[in-house]
Amino acid sequence: MAPQTQPSLAIQAMDLTTLRAVLAELRPLLVPSRFEKAQQPNPHTLQLGLRGLSGLRWLEISWLAAAPRLLAIPPPPRQGEGSTLARVLQHGLGGLALVAIEQEGFERVVDLHFAPRPGEPSGRRLVVELMGRHSNVFLLDDHGRVVSLARQVREQHSRLRPITSGSFYGRPPALQSDPPSLNESQERWRRRLQLVPVTLSQALQQAYQGISPALALQLAAGAQEPAPELLARRVDTLSQAHWDQLWEHWQRWLRDLEQERFGWDVDDAGTGPSHYRCWGTATNGPVNAPLTAYYRQRLGQGELQRRRASLELKLLAAREREDRQRQQQQDLLDQVESGDELSREADALLCLAAPSREQVATAQTLYKRARRLRRSVVSITPRLELHQRQLMQLDASLAFLAMHSLELSAGPGNGAQAGDLEEALSQLEALEQESEELLARRGPDGRQPRRRAPPRSAAAGGTPSPLELLTPGGLQVQVGRNHRQNEWISLRQARRGDLWFHAQECPGSHVMLKASSAAAAEADLQLAADLAAHFSRARHNGRVAVLKVPSDQLQRIAGALAGTVSHRGGEVVWASPQRAAHWLAAVESVSKVPAEPGP
Repeated sequence: MAPQTQPSLAIQAMDLTTLRAVLAELRPLLVPSRFEKAQQPNPHTLQLGLRGLSGLRWLEISWLAAAPRLLAIPPPPRQGEGSTLARVLQHGLGGLALVAIEQEGFERVVDLHFAPRPGEPSGRRLVVELMGRHSNVFLLDDHGRVVSLARQVREQHSRLRPITSGSFYGRPPALQSDPPSLNESQERWRRRLQLVPVTLSQALQQAYQGISPALALQLAAGAQEPAPELLARRVDTLSQAHWDQLWEHWQRWLRDLEQERFGWDVDDAGTGPSHYRCWGTATNGPVNAPLTAYYRQRLGQGELQRRRASLELKLLAAREREDRQRQQQQDLLDQVESGDELSREADALLCLAAPSREQVATAQTLYKRARRLRRSVVSITPRLELHQRQLMQLDASLAFLAMHSLELSAGPGNGAQAGDLEEALSQLEALEQESEELLARRGPDGRQPRRRAPPRSAAAGGTPSPLELLTPGGLQVQVGRNHRQNEWISLRQARRGDLWFHAQECPGSHVMLKASSAAAAEADLQLAADLAAHFSRARHNGRVAVLKVPSDQLQRIAGALAGTVSHRGGEVVWASPQRAAHWLAAVESVSKVPAEPGP
C-alpha cells in the first residue's frame, strides 16, 4: 500500500506591498512601546512582546523560506523562552523602547530601532530581512556590529555577503532594476517594458523593483483575458487596450503605496482563491488581522499534511514489517504438514529387514524433527493470530488517517477555518497517540519492548469526540474516527436497542445508530449503513457490504487494542458510500448533538 501524496499548499509571500500595508498599520500601535519579552516557539520564528499605551502587543517575525513575515499576532502561548536567540534579545533589548520602524525604498528590509526612552537616539537595532530563502534577523549594537542573528551566513552559504556574530552588518546588494515612480510617463514606462521581447510577467519583474508574482497577477487582472494568460504573452503582442488598462492599474497601485491606502480582499479575478490583495480594494481597512489568519490557516494545513505523511510512512513501515513476520510464522506452520512425511520416512527405515545402525539413527532423527514440528503448532498459532490482529489494527489506523485527510480537504477551495484546523489537529494528535501505543506493543523484532508506552497526551486523554449527526428521522448517529472513539461509542456509550454498523471485512469506522431512543425508519437504517461504507477503506467502491448488529451482541476482544470488538449474529445490508457523501455535502450545517455522559 503506497502512501497517498498530498498537494502542497501555495502560500503567497509577503511582498513589498503587503509589508508596506502591515507597517503602516503597526507604526501607530507600536511606536513607541517598551520591549518586555522575547521567545522562539520554533527554529524559524521569533515572537516579541511590546507594551504600549493600549497594552501588551505581540509581534511575530519569521524567516521561514516558504513564508517569511512580520506581523502582529494574538497573545501566543508561553514557549521557547530558553532558546539562545530569545535569551540574547531578552538581555540586549531589556528596558529599551521601540522608537522607530523604518523601511526604505522597495527593499523588504525593516529596521526596528530601540532606545532607552522615546526621543533619544537609537542604540540597538533589530533588522528583519524578508527575502525568501535568504530571510534573516539581526540584532545590532550601536556600532552596527552583529550581536546575534537568526542563522549564520558563512562563506559557503554566500560568498558575496557572509555575516556571522561579531561581524559588521552590511545591507543586502542593491536591486538591479529601477524603482517605480508616479512621475514616470506612460510612454517611457511602456518603452521600458518593451525593451526586450519577453513575457509581460518577466518584463514587469525585470524592469522594476517590488513586483512580485502575486502583484503582477493583480496588475494584469480585469483585462479581456485571464491574468495568467495575459502575463504569459510577449510584450510585443499586447494591444493598446492592454497597455492602457495596465497603466491604469499601475498608477492606482503607486498612488495607494504613496498614500498608504490599504485594505484586505481575496483576489479571485484570474489569480485563484489562494491569493489575497491589500491595495486597490473597495474599502480601506485593517490588513494585519486577516493576513495573520491567512498564514495561520496555510501554515497549519501544511503542518497537518506533513504530520499526516510522517504518520502514514510509520504505519506503512510497521505494516510491512508485521506482514513479513506473519509470513515467516505462516511458512513455519506450513512446514508442520511435512512432519507426517518425516514420520513415514522413519517408519520405512525401521521396517527394513535388517536396518543398519546408521539407518536407525537417521530414523530417530526424523522422528525427533517430526515431534518438534508438531509441538511448534502450539507456539506458532498464537503468534500468527497476533500478527493478524496487529495487521487489522494497522489497516484500521491507515483508514482513519485517510478519512482524516478527506475530512479536512472537503471544505470549499480545499481550505479550512481556524476551528476546523483545531479540530483536525486534535483528531490527528489522537491518531498519533494511538499509533504510538500500537507500535509500542511490539518492537521491530516482534518482541515486547522493555520501555513503557509513552503517556497519553492531553488531546488523546480527554473525552472522545466522535462525529455526531442527526438522521432525517431525527435519530442520533455516531461515527468513530479513531480506535478510541470506536470503543467509546460501541462499548461504553451503547445502550440496548442501539444498532452497530461496520463495513464487512474492511477496516473503517464504527457507526452507532441510537435506535434506543426511538424506532428507526428504513431511511435511518440505510443512512447509517451508507455512513459506515463511506467512512471505511471501501469508500471508493460502488456498493459495500455492511454488518448491522444489535449493540448488546458486541464484545471486546481481551488483550486487543481499543476499538477491537467481536459480535454474534447480525445481518449484512448493502450500502452506497457515494450516497452518504452526497448527503454530507448537501447538509450545509449539520446539527451537533451533545455527547451523553460516560458511565
